[in-house]
Amino acid sequence: MNDTFAFLFPGQGSQYVGMLKDVYDTSSTAREIIQAADDLLEFNLSKVCFEGPAEVLQQTENTQPAIFLHGYVVAALLGEGGLYPVAAAGHSLGEYTALVAARALSFEDALRLVRLRGKLMQRAGEDQPGTMAAIIGLDAETVVTVCNIARQAGIVQPANFNAPGQIVISGSIEGVTEAMEEAKNRGARMVKELVVSGAFHSPLMQSAQSELAEALQNTAIQDAVVPVYTNVTGEAVDTPDKIRSMLHEQLIAPVRWELSMQNMVGDGYTKYLEVGPGKVLQGLLKRIDSTVKVDTADTWNDIERITQIQ
Repeated sequence: MNDTFAFLFPGQGSQYVGMLKDVYDTSSTAREIIQAADDLLEFNLSKVCFEGPAEVLQQTENTQPAIFLHGYVVAALLGEGGLYPVAAAGHSLGEYTALVAARALSFEDALRLVRLRGKLMQRAGEDQPGTMAAIIGLDAETVVTVCNIARQAGIVQPANFNAPGQIVISGSIEGVTEAMEEAKNRGARMVKELVVSGAFHSPLMQSAQSELAEALQNTAIQDAVVPVYTNVTGEAVDTPDKIRSMLHEQLIAPVRWELSMQNMVGDGYTKYLEVGPGKVLQGLLKRIDSTVKVDTADTWNDIERITQIQ
């Protein structure tokens, strides 16, 4: 179908201290965008990206705009090099970056939304303490069964269907702890609690939903110029009403990443570029479908290399 890339944008967990620094040092466009973000947020986000410390960068209200900004800046520089996405998807928070790349959201509006989303999710995590855990080596059906059984102890549900045999669960501490034990009993290869500030993509995020819904309602959303495959359904969306609805539902619904990637591949996209910090999505896509080509654009060297091979 295409001779260029579908763009994939990472979510929380891909941040690292020093992110964007080499791009900022090298590109005047990057400096302008990053300064604009600092000004808009009235907060020195760039300093947190460049210097940390890690515990400040890892606060959800900082992590989300940092990862969003990284993905946006790199996508803008790829655009300067003549490379635009033919389709897009983003993991959780990354869906906002994907929507900006698809020109459905403006950079400024998305940055405001992402900062608010991070704050709301952090507050929800403080008000309704919960946790998340990765389960490796069980299929989706078994993990759903595990969560159903563990609900006698507390709230728990699948939060991320990331790749075959790699699923994250989310909920109350009691519910997740019970599900972890049940998963081990059913032969999971690895069960690991994650260091997170809340039970993301679970009903414990409901308190964040109403404020986010109001902000989404007051944000201009355009038709997407390329398909954006959404976390909630795994299917492509392009209309403002559908996009708004998906961003609202996404806070408490599972991220159907494996299905999103299967649908993109099924629709004929064969070349993918992970745009932003890290290589998490590249690794997941290789597990979902080893036949597609996937590369990463994180650093200035990546941007130079990729725009030159086009």
